[in-house]
Amino acid sequence: MLAEIDLSVLKLQDGFKVSVFARDLDSPRQMVEGSDGTIFVAERSGQIIALKDSDLNGQADTKLVLIEGLAESTGISIFDGDLYFSEISSIWKINDVESLAQAESSLPLIKTLITDQLPDDAWHGWKWLQHDADGGLYLNVGAPCNVCLSDNPKHASILRLHAGEWEYVAKGVRNSVGFDFHPDNKKLYFTDNGRDWMGDDSPSCELNRVDANGQFYGFPVKHASSIYDPEFGDQKTGYAFVDPVLELGAHVAPTGIGFYKGDMFPAQYQNNLFIALHGSWNRSSKVGYKVLRVIFDDKGEVVKSEDFISGWLQGEEVLGRPAAPLTLKDGSLLISDDKANLIYRITHS
Repeated sequence: MLAEIDLSVLKLQDGFKVSVFARDLDSPRQMVEGSDGTIFVAERSGQIIALKDSDLNGQADTKLVLIEGLAESTGISIFDGDLYFSEISSIWKINDVESLAQAESSLPLIKTLITDQLPDDAWHGWKWLQHDADGGLYLNVGAPCNVCLSDNPKHASILRLHAGEWEYVAKGVRNSVGFDFHPDNKKLYFTDNGRDWMGDDSPSCELNRVDANGQFYGFPVKHASSIYDPEFGDQKTGYAFVDPVLELGAHVAPTGIGFYKGDMFPAQYQNNLFIALHGSWNRSSKVGYKVLRVIFDDKGEVVKSEDFISGWLQGEEVLGRPAAPLTLKDGSLLISDDKANLIYRITHS
């Protein structure tokens, strides 16, 4: 087991404090909060767990394994009391999850299949899940390659599943591992991981916005705002390209994102977007390994971005890899780390 990270190495913006909410996890990724404060976590290792802070001291004191033996279970969402979670090629749910989780004698819980009609490619097969207000389930399907054309139209897209029907939310999306709805304009914002093997500093990973369903975001023809692919750049798609609203830097590997909707942080943090930069793997010197803060104007346009938390990268030594943020009902912010196998809690005083 890895030695626990020294929290003093983490650099936060002024007034913020970091503590450990949960430890000894197994590759935690996306998280969601239930109505009673239970934190449900998708662990990439194949488990769905429930964490409970019963004494409200900011640390989980109970961990229950709800489901195990899954394949790359990274995405999780809750809607009308039912918990949805992903494998590479399928989505499942647990009905009335909170009441069942309280009755520990029923563990592990029974899962119900929602769909198994997704590509089974492991490359970029990890899912992020998000429900809209109408119960539509949004999910990503990455490209099954670094850069290629696929005969399967579901590849390189963000999809919406509602009442058994599929809808294309975004096309030409290489590998989105995080999206969220802006609290005011209700538009979907998503990140996309840029392709590899075009050098240390090209092309940039992206933050994008969906203004109309079915728009095309460039892959594999164009990357970032202006970089045409050396192999596929002359392909005719028939679509207009939608450029990113923010370039995040090459190889930073954005994963989970989330808008801040709480009231613990100062007012200027309201509706800011937190992006977990999971960190690089094929770059001569490492980049990423931080949580970014993105600030918007009243029209939902990016004003600026800045580091919110850094320090997981010390020189070329990687101490942790932030994976996903989650704003809790009490206004604090959780951040999962699938290298240090922790969940951090960020508070403001």
